[in-house]
Amino acid sequence: MQLFYTPDITPNVSEYFLSEEESKHAIRVLRLEVGSEVTLIDGKGGLYKAEIKDAHPKRTILQINSVTTDYNKRNHYLHIAIAPTKNLDRIEWFLEKATEIGIDEISLIITQRSERKEAKVERLDKIITSAIKQSIKAYHPVLNAPVSFTQFIKTNIDGQKFIAHCIEDEKVSLAQSIEKNGRYLILIGPEGDFSPAEVDAALQSGYKAITLGESRLRTETAALEACFEANFLNR
Repeated sequence: MQLFYTPDITPNVSEYFLSEEESKHAIRVLRLEVGSEVTLIDGKGGLYKAEIKDAHPKRTILQINSVTTDYNKRNHYLHIAIAPTKNLDRIEWFLEKATEIGIDEISLIITQRSERKEAKVERLDKIITSAIKQSIKAYHPVLNAPVSFTQFIKTNIDGQKFIAHCIEDEKVSLAQSIEKNGRYLILIGPEGDFSPAEVDAALQSGYKAITLGESRLRTETAALEACFEANFLNR
């Protein structure tokens, strides 16, 4: 299946022009020809079956044959807020794998113990785009620019809110806390964990403390574990 990400397509079109970049990839790299069947995803739940009508390397014209809306829509909404790691490759790995498993929104939060204070969202978003194409996801996860932890927890967010931390305290597992078919926000801290003050602030803002198991996990591993658990519990 040859799949293209086309966020500007609309459900009522009968023809669509691929961008110059995607046209070049389709004709010069993939060697597609007139009559070749392709699949388009719009990142908003739409999946389109099409075929090439004009194989132009700069402006390929597609004929839209069918449209499926809400393609593989999941029964819950998962939002993970994570502190960027010092080695950005590890966050890139998390974004790729979480997108393949299933996630709706990712926020980057800067905490007291964060070793990285910034991240190039445009580059990270391209990794998400590649992952939705590879895993045939019709929904493109939202990636939010870095904000401070203090600012983030003040945001009014619907659904269940959790904070995963390693401080010795009374905590329950995500499985014991999650309400199926709901909306979830899970906070994942940096390698040095959230500070006690940050944990207290989150609890006072309505977050519930959870554990992700007995092992001490790296930031990106903890985030992926939370992503897997939320999806598994809603299967």
